[in-house]
Amino acid sequence: MNRTLPQGNTTADFPQGLDKGLWFVPLGGSGEIGMNLNLYACDGQWMMVDLGVTFGDDTVPGVDVVMADPSFIVERREKLAGLIVTHAHEDHVGAVAYLWPQLRCPVYATPFAAAFLEFKLKELGLENEVPVTVVPLGGRAEIGPFKVDFITLTHSIPEPNALVIRTKYGTIFHTGDWKFDPAPLIGEATDFAALNAVGDEGVLALIGDSTNVFSEGEAGSEGEVRESLISLFARYTGRIAVGCFASNLARLESICRAASANGREVALVGQSLWRIAETARRTGYLADDLRFLEAEDAAFLPRDKVLYICTGSQGEGRAALMRIASGQHQDVSLEAGDVVVFSSRVIPGNEKAIAKVQNALAKLDVEIVTTRDHFIHVSGHPARGELRRMYQMIRPKIAIPVHGEAMHMRAHAALAKECQVPQTVLVENGSAVRFDKDRAEVAGTVWSGRLTWEDGMVQPLNSTTLRDRKRMVYEGAAVATVVLDEDGEVVEDTDVAVLGITDPFEDEEDGWLEELSKALSRLPRKSRRDDEVVAETVRAAVRRAFAPRRKPLVRVHVVRL
Repeated sequence: MNRTLPQGNTTADFPQGLDKGLWFVPLGGSGEIGMNLNLYACDGQWMMVDLGVTFGDDTVPGVDVVMADPSFIVERREKLAGLIVTHAHEDHVGAVAYLWPQLRCPVYATPFAAAFLEFKLKELGLENEVPVTVVPLGGRAEIGPFKVDFITLTHSIPEPNALVIRTKYGTIFHTGDWKFDPAPLIGEATDFAALNAVGDEGVLALIGDSTNVFSEGEAGSEGEVRESLISLFARYTGRIAVGCFASNLARLESICRAASANGREVALVGQSLWRIAETARRTGYLADDLRFLEAEDAAFLPRDKVLYICTGSQGEGRAALMRIASGQHQDVSLEAGDVVVFSSRVIPGNEKAIAKVQNALAKLDVEIVTTRDHFIHVSGHPARGELRRMYQMIRPKIAIPVHGEAMHMRAHAALAKECQVPQTVLVENGSAVRFDKDRAEVAGTVWSGRLTWEDGMVQPLNSTTLRDRKRMVYEGAAVATVVLDEDGEVVEDTDVAVLGITDPFEDEEDGWLEELSKALSRLPRKSRRDDEVVAETVRAAVRRAFAPRRKPLVRVHVVRL
């Protein structure tokens, strides 16, 4: 298992005393948005909160799924009492199926997240192995020394839960992802009575969502979006395609109701949409009258009678919208007179990918509607007004921002100070926070890092395979085949295949033969009988031929006649 320090750390400062007292250790989701993994320790017994994924970008070609490296807790798994999933978003639950075999601990989730997790576990054949305890809404779980109450909030998916984590050293309030939606269309409303009661009891620390801290006021209600979509769809007579987060079930229903109000039938395009719809139907969150078409069936409808809901609003390369935009979807095609509505926010870091898919759609002469053009999205995360209200109710002694990039977390800390929170603590992945009575401090650093799921295997993001792939993409590659006779002399079959970059001897028939013969001629005859010495000499010669412009990946095959 790979062990690396958080980015920016060069020396280990491993904390002492992890087997005593109360600790908080984030391994993912602090300093970034996505792949949440948080750990709590009480007298050496551990509890994990969330185990999610983020998605690959062009910095590591071919990588789709990225996860936090749990090596630190894997080495202590006999002391890991359980894993709580706060809600069913991929960045909180998506890595459970991939990493649970290393953890082998009980899992706790409310009904919707448990049903969604079941799909993920079945994909890897783990549905009968993982012990999942379903906790009712507003329920309690005792996990080792932790007594945990689940408090219902609102978000962009059913059953988001805040956690009241009670220990003998004090109570921690872990918000999860949340907002205060005054008119949630699906699921329960925020349990304000429970929040106020927790605040009245006394809270040592609030560890909370920072995603939307730069927005003033409140995030807004999904009910307002539904009415806006109805009026928007009425403008069009061509096909309508809507890109949204697959897990935003309230938005899914809003789009369906707006489509129905305009005489359109709805097709789901993307496997994750079908999965979330099935999860919602099984748990009672999808109305009985909502029915969806397959994309191949919707293709036969008149253009003004169809609406496609598509995955890929963040520009994901293999999702439905990109395949449609590039003309590679077998069942859906768009043309002039059609419209694509991006009913989602831009997650930081996805700007280039989203622009790519939107430009591809523009080349089809398709109209594009985003949040700049029409009111079609509200965030699932709290704006500053909601954050202030939460602090007024919970009144913690300490605030620890998580779930955001560095600038989000610092802004969140500043807002907490405005709300009269006595202490704020800034963390990054790998920070080990020790609580001491009414104070907290970063008392050291544990190893953290990133993993990827590829070809049915978990491997470090800095593995040799992925490093070589990245190098090939940006620097190219060369494969040298050196053929030597029994005296160690180079013969004419020696050649170099150059991949992805310009061959410096492209116009010279024997250029590589002469270059490598010259390099090997400097070796003593004895050294030419050593394949490793020959290979390293050839590798250095090939690299020199490309220097200083390129540093390609070089592989050498030595053949003896």
